[in-house]
Amino acid sequence: MAFTPDQEVTLARMRDMLRTRMKDKPRRYEHSLGVTETSIMLAQTYGVNVFDAAVAGLLHDWDKVLDDHDLLARAAQFGIEVAGSPVAAVGLLHGPVAACELPHIFPELSQEVLQAIARHTVGACDMTPLDMVVFVADAIEPHRFGSYADDLRSMVGEAPLEELFFKTFSQGLVYVISGGRYLYPTAVDIYNAYAQTRCH
Repeated sequence: MAFTPDQEVTLARMRDMLRTRMKDKPRRYEHSLGVTETSIMLAQTYGVNVFDAAVAGLLHDWDKVLDDHDLLARAAQFGIEVAGSPVAAVGLLHGPVAACELPHIFPELSQEVLQAIARHTVGACDMTPLDMVVFVADAIEPHRFGSYADDLRSMVGEAPLEELFFKTFSQGLVYVISGGRYLYPTAVDIYNAYAQTRCH
């Protein structure tokens, strides 16, 4: 799908600013480009606004460059509610923090895009199609390797978007639990909310 000239200019400006921001983390920048590409593909497949998907995919890790101290400080500054331990959950805060900071840098961003950025780390019980697209794209972009990513990629276009999101979210839980990592407290509620819909 071709973007309008204005949209192309906007995306180019965002890419340039992101490249500068991530100049010391080139792999993180390449990941962001991969998520952009994959978000566009998923949006086209599932009838989601493609430009919104491209922007959210591009900017989803905007604050991944911050250290733990800065993330915790900015989360407190913005009054971001953190379930459980903020210190244990610090690795998940870059999405919500970015969603609070980005409107000051890119005031044209819609609330839908900002929400998708905020939710790409922990999800929610009421994910929109755009939220799901970015969440899934983060897991299956071309720089993700492994059978889990291949299995999810094989579902694209074959399974409904909500089913693809549920499978992606479920595999994330398995990864967290099998590695003895901290499980964000809302994860069980989100899992059950989507598991329940599959039972009816």
